[in-house]
Amino acid sequence: MGKNPITVAIAEVFEEMALAIETGTFSKKTRVGLTILGSEHGPEELVRGAELAQKQNPYIQVVVIGSGVETELETVAALDEKEAQAAMDDMLQNHTLDAAVTMHYNFPIGVSTVGRAITPVKGKEIYLATTTGMSAKERVTAMLKNTVYGIAVAKACEKADPTVGILNIDGARQVERALKKLKEGGYSINFAESSRSDGGIVMRGNDLLKGVPDIMVNDSLTGNVFMKVFSAYSTGGDYEAVGYGYGPGVGEDYDRIICIVSRASGAPVISGAIKFAADCAKGNLLEKAKAEFSAVKKAGWDNLIKSLSCTAMPVKKEEEAIPPPKKPVTDSFPGVEVMQLEDAVQVLWKANIYAECGMGCTGPIVMVAPEDKEKALELLKEKEYL
Repeated sequence: MGKNPITVAIAEVFEEMALAIETGTFSKKTRVGLTILGSEHGPEELVRGAELAQKQNPYIQVVVIGSGVETELETVAALDEKEAQAAMDDMLQNHTLDAAVTMHYNFPIGVSTVGRAITPVKGKEIYLATTTGMSAKERVTAMLKNTVYGIAVAKACEKADPTVGILNIDGARQVERALKKLKEGGYSINFAESSRSDGGIVMRGNDLLKGVPDIMVNDSLTGNVFMKVFSAYSTGGDYEAVGYGYGPGVGEDYDRIICIVSRASGAPVISGAIKFAADCAKGNLLEKAKAEFSAVKKAGWDNLIKSLSCTAMPVKKEEEAIPPPKKPVTDSFPGVEVMQLEDAVQVLWKANIYAECGMGCTGPIVMVAPEDKEKALELLKEKEYL
């Protein structure tokens, strides 16, 4: 027999009252959705992580989205990954979820994820800005945005004045100069100091392993590799066992909290990712991001970004086209060079095919409606974008 809904409701009220008395916090639970289909370890592993998260963090209520596993957790039925993510998006939009955790999500250009890892030397947490997605097509601009994204996430997770370091990769010195200009313009940024004898803002591999800065700024592909290494170095790579996952997608005007995990993420990482998502929701990440962008703009951000875009390599531009009526773009294909993404979309718009730029887990993508995919693919091959 099923449970009496009145009995369940009364039990939930008493449970919330007990939790409030225990923690001193009289507020609703933070609802975090988790899609469970598509994992290399099966949906049972993800549900195990969800149950662990809810048990260890009584202020979190996990909503499992998928099918094939029995659990006491609240469940929303979905038969495949696409259906699960559609349900997740709907619940985020109507605010029945505060945040969500999923795999292989296509963020728009301008949005990328801030990861949260545990470094092996001292077990210190570090935020990797960023780990998936693409903040901008020009590298230095992207890393500057990654810095702002990282600071917003760290502050949402109760790091009031996080330290920032820049990984020693291509573009690091330009990013350093740009950030110093913003600081001179009045933007409050707390630079870390390398542990190496020569010090400085630019971080070495030693600093990464030690977790010297609270936030390590890098490009998203490099950050993606770091996340995989930090989470699976003890297991041989097939099972991510440590950390909080690849983190929430952040953008200046992005309107939802979606945290990413890998298909190789095990239950401990799933649990960590759910907690990370809840932390971001409780800490008002969306408002934190808006506040950081407001602050950098007062310090000369727009002129700085404009100067960087002027130095980027020019590319041949298609004539501007009027976009066709907007429709859900749930299919995609990779292979278009990132500098030509917008031009490829313009080509499709001219052919009355609605399309959008995006960034998948493996790189840049063009997103189209399922019924337009075949024609779009043929057209882009004809125009030599693919």
